[in-house]
Amino acid sequence: MTFELYTDLATQTSCPTDGPLPAGLASGFVDGCTFWSIRGSDQRNEARRLYLQQASSATLDLPSALQIEPRFDRLLDDSWIGFEVKFTFQTPWYSKDDRPFHVLDNPVRKDRVFGVPYMAAASWKGLLRWACRMQSGLLDHLANHNGKLDGWQDPGWIVHLFGNEKGETEDFQRGALVFYPTWFSKIGYEVINPHSRVTRAGTQPIYYEVVPANTPGTLCLLYAPLLGAVARDEVNPGATIGHLLDASEALLATYGISAKRTAGWGTARVDRWLARRNGQPPIQKTALADFKADLLPRLSATEVRNG
Repeated sequence: MTFELYTDLATQTSCPTDGPLPAGLASGFVDGCTFWSIRGSDQRNEARRLYLQQASSATLDLPSALQIEPRFDRLLDDSWIGFEVKFTFQTPWYSKDDRPFHVLDNPVRKDRVFGVPYMAAASWKGLLRWACRMQSGLLDHLANHNGKLDGWQDPGWIVHLFGNEKGETEDFQRGALVFYPTWFSKIGYEVINPHSRVTRAGTQPIYYEVVPANTPGTLCLLYAPLLGAVARDEVNPGATIGHLLDASEALLATYGISAKRTAGWGTARVDRWLARRNGQPPIQKTALADFKADLLPRLSATEVRNG
Protein backbone atom coordinates (compact mmCIF):
# COMPACT_ATOMS: atom_id res chain seq x y z
CA MET A 1 0.00 0.00 0.00
CA THR A 2 1.23 3.51 -0.82
CA PHE A 3 0.46 6.81 0.84
CA GLU A 4 -0.74 8.49 -2.37
CA LEU A 5 -4.46 7.88 -2.94
CA TYR A 6 -4.63 7.64 -6.71
CA THR A 7 -1.42 5.65 -6.98
CA ASP A 8 -2.87 3.18 -4.52
CA LEU A 9 -6.21 3.03 -6.37
CA ALA A 10 -4.39 2.32 -9.64
CA THR A 11 -2.97 -0.88 -8.16
CA GLN A 12 -6.31 -2.37 -7.11
CA THR A 13 -7.15 -5.66 -8.84
CA SER A 14 -10.88 -5.76 -8.05
CA CYS A 15 -13.74 -3.51 -7.09
CA PRO A 16 -14.32 -3.18 -3.33
CA THR A 17 -17.46 -4.96 -2.17
CA ASP A 18 -18.01 -3.20 1.15
CA GLY A 19 -16.77 -0.50 3.48
CA PRO A 20 -17.71 1.20 6.74
CA LEU A 21 -20.94 3.16 6.52
CA PRO A 22 -21.60 6.01 6.28
CA ALA A 23 -17.92 7.08 6.18
CA GLY A 24 -17.27 4.82 3.18
CA LEU A 25 -19.63 6.99 1.13
CA ALA A 26 -17.30 9.97 1.66
CA SER A 27 -13.96 8.24 1.04
CA GLY A 28 -12.41 4.80 0.78
CA PHE A 29 -15.17 2.56 -0.54
CA VAL A 30 -16.62 5.15 -2.92
CA ASP A 31 -13.13 6.02 -4.20
CA GLY A 32 -12.41 2.38 -4.99
CA CYS A 33 -15.73 1.93 -6.82
CA THR A 34 -15.25 5.14 -8.76
CA PHE A 35 -11.73 4.32 -9.89
CA TRP A 36 -12.75 0.78 -10.86
CA SER A 37 -15.64 2.11 -12.95
CA ILE A 38 -13.37 3.96 -15.39
CA ARG A 39 -11.59 0.80 -16.55
CA GLY A 40 -14.32 -0.29 -18.97
CA SER A 41 -18.03 -0.84 -19.43
CA ASP A 42 -18.09 -4.17 -17.57
CA GLN A 43 -16.15 -2.70 -14.65
CA ARG A 44 -18.44 0.34 -14.63
CA ASN A 45 -21.56 -1.83 -14.36
CA GLU A 46 -19.97 -3.93 -11.64
CA ALA A 47 -18.84 -0.89 -9.65
CA ARG A 48 -22.29 0.73 -9.84
CA ARG A 49 -24.01 -2.47 -8.79
CA LEU A 50 -21.75 -2.96 -5.77
CA TYR A 51 -22.00 0.69 -4.76
CA LEU A 52 -25.79 0.74 -5.03
CA GLN A 53 -26.03 -2.45 -3.01
CA GLN A 54 -23.74 -1.25 -0.23
CA ALA A 55 -24.98 2.35 0.08
CA SER A 56 -28.63 1.35 0.45
CA SER A 57 -27.98 -1.49 2.88
CA ALA A 58 -27.83 0.38 6.19
CA THR A 59 -29.15 3.27 8.24
CA LEU A 60 -26.79 6.23 7.93
CA ASP A 61 -26.32 8.13 11.19
CA LEU A 62 -23.88 10.77 12.30
CA PRO A 63 -21.55 9.72 15.14
CA SER A 64 -23.52 10.31 18.34
CA ALA A 65 -20.48 11.84 20.06
CA LEU A 66 -20.63 14.83 17.70
CA GLN A 67 -23.87 16.14 19.23
CA ILE A 68 -24.25 18.25 16.12
CA GLU A 69 -28.03 18.56 16.22
CA PRO A 70 -29.20 21.95 17.57
CA ARG A 71 -30.69 22.05 21.07
CA PHE A 72 -33.21 24.73 21.94
CA ASP A 73 -33.84 23.81 25.58
CA ARG A 74 -31.57 26.64 26.80
CA LEU A 75 -31.44 29.70 24.55
CA LEU A 76 -29.19 32.69 25.10
CA ASP A 77 -32.03 35.22 25.17
CA ASP A 78 -35.59 34.97 26.46
CA SER A 79 -36.94 36.58 23.27
CA TRP A 80 -35.54 33.82 21.05
CA ILE A 81 -37.67 30.92 19.84
CA GLY A 82 -36.42 27.56 18.61
CA PHE A 83 -38.56 25.67 16.08
CA GLU A 84 -38.44 22.02 15.11
CA VAL A 85 -40.62 20.80 12.25
CA LYS A 86 -40.66 17.02 12.03
CA PHE A 87 -41.59 15.68 8.60
CA THR A 88 -41.58 12.49 6.54
CA PHE A 89 -40.90 12.47 2.82
CA GLN A 90 -43.77 11.34 0.62
CA THR A 91 -41.65 11.40 -2.54
CA PRO A 92 -37.88 11.02 -3.11
CA TRP A 93 -35.53 13.88 -2.24
CA TYR A 94 -32.56 14.76 -4.42
CA SER A 95 -29.86 17.40 -4.37
CA LYS A 96 -26.82 16.88 -6.56
CA ASP A 97 -23.54 16.32 -4.77
CA ASP A 98 -20.63 18.63 -5.60
CA ARG A 99 -18.13 15.76 -5.65
CA PRO A 100 -16.52 15.92 -9.13
CA PHE A 101 -15.46 12.25 -9.32
CA HIS A 102 -18.11 9.63 -8.50
CA VAL A 103 -19.15 6.17 -9.62
CA LEU A 104 -22.70 7.47 -10.29
CA ASP A 105 -23.68 10.27 -12.63
CA ASN A 106 -26.15 11.78 -10.15
CA PRO A 107 -25.04 11.19 -6.54
CA VAL A 108 -27.06 12.75 -3.74
CA ARG A 109 -25.41 15.45 -1.64
CA LYS A 110 -23.47 14.10 1.34
CA ASP A 111 -21.28 15.45 4.09
CA ARG A 112 -17.67 15.38 2.85
CA VAL A 113 -16.36 13.84 6.07
CA PHE A 114 -19.10 11.59 7.43
CA GLY A 115 -20.87 10.55 4.21
CA VAL A 116 -24.39 11.24 5.54
CA PRO A 117 -26.87 12.76 3.06
CA TYR A 118 -28.01 16.22 4.12
CA MET A 119 -29.74 19.42 3.08
CA ALA A 120 -27.61 22.50 3.71
CA ALA A 121 -28.74 25.41 5.86
CA ALA A 122 -28.25 27.77 2.91
CA SER A 123 -30.65 25.66 0.83
CA TRP A 124 -33.31 25.92 3.53
CA LYS A 125 -32.87 29.69 3.65
CA GLY A 126 -33.24 30.13 -0.09
CA LEU A 127 -36.28 27.88 -0.39
CA LEU A 128 -38.04 29.34 2.64
CA ARG A 129 -37.45 32.88 1.43
CA TRP A 130 -38.97 31.88 -1.92
CA ALA A 131 -41.96 30.23 -0.18
CA CYS A 132 -42.52 33.36 1.91
CA ARG A 133 -42.43 35.45 -1.24
CA MET A 134 -45.03 33.18 -2.78
CA GLN A 135 -47.19 33.81 0.30
CA SER A 136 -46.78 37.54 -0.37
CA GLY A 137 -47.92 37.50 -3.98
CA LEU A 138 -44.78 36.73 -5.95
CA LEU A 139 -46.68 34.48 -8.37
CA ASP A 140 -48.98 37.33 -9.42
CA HIS A 141 -45.99 39.66 -9.76
CA LEU A 142 -44.20 37.22 -12.08
CA ALA A 143 -47.36 36.76 -14.15
CA ASN A 144 -47.56 40.54 -14.63
CA HIS A 145 -43.85 41.03 -15.39
CA ASN A 146 -43.10 38.29 -17.94
CA GLY A 147 -41.71 35.95 -15.29
CA LYS A 148 -39.13 38.47 -14.03
CA LEU A 149 -38.47 39.90 -10.57
CA ASP A 150 -38.20 43.44 -11.92
CA GLY A 151 -39.79 45.83 -9.46
CA TRP A 152 -40.35 43.24 -6.73
CA GLN A 153 -39.81 44.46 -3.18
CA ASP A 154 -39.79 42.11 -0.22
CA PRO A 155 -42.30 43.16 2.43
CA GLY A 156 -40.85 44.23 5.76
CA TRP A 157 -41.55 40.93 7.52
CA ILE A 158 -39.51 38.98 4.95
CA VAL A 159 -36.55 41.36 5.27
CA HIS A 160 -36.88 41.08 9.06
CA LEU A 161 -36.67 37.26 8.88
CA PHE A 162 -34.13 36.75 6.08
CA GLY A 163 -32.23 40.02 5.80
CA ASN A 164 -31.29 41.67 2.52
CA GLU A 165 -30.35 39.87 -0.64
CA LYS A 166 -26.68 39.24 -1.45
CA GLY A 167 -25.01 42.23 -2.98
CA GLU A 168 -27.16 44.78 -1.14
CA THR A 169 -25.00 47.79 -0.31
CA GLU A 170 -27.50 50.19 1.24
CA ASP A 171 -29.26 49.62 4.57
CA PHE A 172 -27.83 46.12 4.74
CA GLN A 173 -29.09 44.02 7.65
CA ARG A 174 -28.95 40.40 8.75
CA GLY A 175 -32.14 38.43 9.21
CA ALA A 176 -33.63 37.24 12.49
CA LEU A 177 -33.64 33.58 11.42
CA VAL A 178 -30.80 31.12 11.94
CA PHE A 179 -30.90 27.97 9.79
CA TYR A 180 -29.47 24.51 10.41
CA PRO A 181 -28.74 21.59 8.06
CA THR A 182 -31.04 18.58 7.98
CA TRP A 183 -29.50 15.09 8.02
CA PHE A 184 -31.13 12.03 6.46
CA SER A 185 -30.57 8.39 7.36
CA LYS A 186 -31.37 6.45 4.18
CA ILE A 187 -30.25 6.28 0.57
CA GLY A 188 -32.24 4.81 -2.28
CA TYR A 189 -32.32 4.97 -6.07
CA GLU A 190 -34.64 6.18 -8.79
CA VAL A 191 -34.26 5.37 -12.47
CA ILE A 192 -35.31 7.68 -15.28
CA ASN A 193 -35.38 5.90 -18.64
CA PRO A 194 -35.68 8.38 -21.54
CA HIS A 195 -37.65 7.00 -24.50
CA SER A 196 -36.96 7.48 -28.17
CA ARG A 197 -39.66 9.50 -29.89
CA VAL A 198 -39.29 7.27 -32.93
CA THR A 199 -39.22 3.76 -31.48
CA ARG A 200 -40.89 4.65 -28.14
CA ALA A 201 -38.37 2.36 -26.48
CA GLY A 202 -36.07 3.13 -23.59
CA THR A 203 -32.62 4.41 -24.54
CA GLN A 204 -30.21 4.60 -21.58
CA PRO A 205 -31.44 4.41 -17.96
CA ILE A 206 -30.29 7.30 -15.77
CA TYR A 207 -29.74 6.51 -12.09
CA TYR A 208 -30.44 9.09 -9.40
CA GLU A 209 -29.19 8.50 -5.88
CA VAL A 210 -31.91 9.88 -3.59
CA VAL A 211 -33.23 9.98 -0.07
CA PRO A 212 -36.24 7.69 -0.49
CA ALA A 213 -39.86 8.30 0.44
CA ASN A 214 -40.84 7.53 4.06
CA THR A 215 -37.51 8.87 5.35
CA PRO A 216 -37.93 11.31 8.28
CA GLY A 217 -36.23 14.67 8.67
CA THR A 218 -36.33 17.78 10.86
CA LEU A 219 -36.33 21.43 9.85
CA CYS A 220 -34.67 23.42 12.65
CA LEU A 221 -35.01 27.21 12.83
CA LEU A 222 -33.99 29.72 15.47
CA TYR A 223 -35.82 33.05 15.61
CA ALA A 224 -33.16 35.28 17.16
CA PRO A 225 -33.81 38.98 16.45
CA LEU A 226 -31.10 41.45 17.38
CA LEU A 227 -31.81 43.96 20.11
CA GLY A 228 -34.13 46.59 18.69
CA ALA A 229 -34.74 44.75 15.38
CA VAL A 230 -38.50 44.39 15.93
CA ALA A 231 -38.96 48.13 16.49
CA ARG A 232 -36.57 49.03 13.65
CA ASP A 233 -38.35 46.80 11.12
CA GLU A 234 -41.81 47.77 12.42
CA VAL A 235 -43.06 44.19 12.43
CA ASN A 236 -45.43 42.28 14.65
CA PRO A 237 -43.66 39.10 15.79
CA GLY A 238 -46.88 37.10 16.03
CA ALA A 239 -47.97 37.93 12.49
CA THR A 240 -44.44 37.46 11.15
CA ILE A 241 -44.03 34.01 12.71
CA GLY A 242 -47.50 33.10 11.48
CA HIS A 243 -46.50 33.91 7.90
CA LEU A 244 -43.29 31.90 8.31
CA LEU A 245 -45.13 28.83 9.59
CA ASP A 246 -47.66 28.98 6.75
CA ALA A 247 -44.83 29.24 4.23
CA SER A 248 -42.98 26.32 5.86
CA GLU A 249 -46.01 24.05 5.55
CA ALA A 250 -46.59 25.09 1.94
CA LEU A 251 -42.93 24.49 1.10
CA LEU A 252 -42.86 20.99 2.57
CA ALA A 253 -46.32 19.73 1.64
CA THR A 254 -46.99 21.50 -1.67
CA TYR A 255 -43.89 22.90 -3.37
CA GLY A 256 -41.30 20.35 -2.23
CA ILE A 257 -37.70 20.94 -1.14
CA SER A 258 -35.88 18.84 -3.73
CA ALA A 259 -34.22 19.39 -7.05
CA LYS A 260 -36.66 18.22 -9.75
CA ARG A 261 -39.55 19.68 -7.73
CA THR A 262 -41.50 20.07 -10.96
CA ALA A 263 -41.54 16.25 -11.16
CA GLY A 264 -43.05 16.06 -7.67
CA TRP A 265 -39.88 15.14 -5.80
CA GLY A 266 -39.23 16.31 -2.25
CA THR A 267 -42.77 16.73 -0.92
CA ALA A 268 -43.32 15.75 2.69
CA ARG A 269 -45.95 15.23 5.38
CA VAL A 270 -45.50 17.39 8.47
CA ASP A 271 -45.75 15.16 11.53
CA ARG A 272 -45.10 17.57 14.40
CA TRP A 273 -44.57 21.25 15.17
CA LEU A 274 -42.47 22.15 18.21
CA ALA A 275 -41.48 25.53 19.69
CA ARG A 276 -39.19 26.20 22.65
CA ARG A 277 -38.65 29.43 24.55
CA ASN A 278 -36.91 30.16 27.83
CA GLY A 279 -39.23 30.27 30.83
CA GLN A 280 -42.16 28.66 29.01
CA PRO A 281 -43.19 25.04 28.51
CA PRO A 282 -42.58 23.66 24.99
CA ILE A 283 -45.47 23.90 22.57
CA GLN A 284 -45.97 20.72 20.55
CA LYS A 285 -48.82 20.02 18.13
CA THR A 286 -49.47 17.84 15.12
CA ALA A 287 -51.76 20.30 13.31
CA LEU A 288 -50.48 23.72 12.27
CA ALA A 289 -53.74 25.46 13.16
CA ASP A 290 -53.53 24.16 16.74
CA PHE A 291 -49.84 25.06 16.94
CA LYS A 292 -50.47 28.64 15.82
CA ALA A 293 -53.46 29.00 18.12
CA ASP A 294 -51.30 28.12 21.11
CA LEU A 295 -48.09 29.94 20.09
CA LEU A 296 -49.00 33.19 18.38
CA PRO A 297 -51.02 34.83 21.18
CA ARG A 298 -47.82 34.72 23.27
CA LEU A 299 -45.88 36.68 20.67
CA SER A 300 -47.34 40.14 20.93
CA ALA A 301 -45.01 42.97 20.05
CA THR A 302 -44.58 43.84 23.71
CA GLU A 303 -43.43 40.35 24.60
CA VAL A 304 -40.43 40.28 22.30
CA ARG A 305 -37.77 42.65 23.58
CA ASN A 306 -37.53 45.53 21.14
CA GLY A 307 -35.11 47.78 22.95
